[in-house]
Amino acid sequence: MKHTVKLSNGVQVPALGQGTWYLGHSVETHTREVEALRAGVEAGMTLIDTAEMYGNGRSEALVGEAIRPYDRSSLFLVSKVIPSNARGARLMKSLDQSLAHLGTDYLDLYLYHWRGGGMLAEVVEGMETAHAAGKIRAWGVSNLDTADMEELWAVDGGANCAVNQVLYHMGSRGIDYSLLPWMRAHGVALMAYCPLAQAGRLSCDLFGNTVLKRIAEKYGATPAQIALAWAIRDGNTIAIPRTGRKEHAVSNAGADAIDLTAEDCAAIDRAFPPPTRKEPLHIE
Repeated sequence: MKHTVKLSNGVQVPALGQGTWYLGHSVETHTREVEALRAGVEAGMTLIDTAEMYGNGRSEALVGEAIRPYDRSSLFLVSKVIPSNARGARLMKSLDQSLAHLGTDYLDLYLYHWRGGGMLAEVVEGMETAHAAGKIRAWGVSNLDTADMEELWAVDGGANCAVNQVLYHMGSRGIDYSLLPWMRAHGVALMAYCPLAQAGRLSCDLFGNTVLKRIAEKYGATPAQIALAWAIRDGNTIAIPRTGRKEHAVSNAGADAIDLTAEDCAAIDRAFPPPTRKEPLHIE
């Protein structure tokens, strides 16, 4: 994959990965979803994101089955811990359960899933302990806004956060105003979930846009591929589209071949304007 992102720990990862939200929930679609994940890996999307709360571990187990044929060192596995489990012995217990579901002895990246009521210092301490034990290679956060990130940076060890995973697509650009500039300035990579607007009020509207259709025709691509190419345009964003169909996984990986021009991006800005003020962080 030609588009990559270099994390703060020096590791280079593909800019297009695979999300698994809502995967692994159904026996009827299980085989198809395993095939989709494998097709994505073979197309270069070797980064796979999951979480302990996705189907209460069923998503992690699905990923574990899907990756069995592959050399572990060729993959970049990401999972997440819910806030109530993100401190002390509970974090290590959750991490061990995730590792067992995935069939591996380490995660490449472990994320604090959203801002809970606990102290960030406890989360950082737990993540650093897991890192020192060799069970995770890096850690990060998810769904944290600018003020949260500033608070995290004030905690001893908080600046070791490598990634913030938030919802981001051309129809939901609130983070462009302050969060994304802050992350760029502090060396924190963006992991964009729902980059194809698969959730929320714009989920059905994005690909009908005439500007997106016109740019797609120019590249002989699909509107979805243009949306993914746009999401990773800055070199600091990893997009993790979710699909349970192998043909869609292969198509998603095809976005790696597209380099949008400044003119393309300007046209998209006119169709989907960036924010002019601070907006609440979108989560769906």
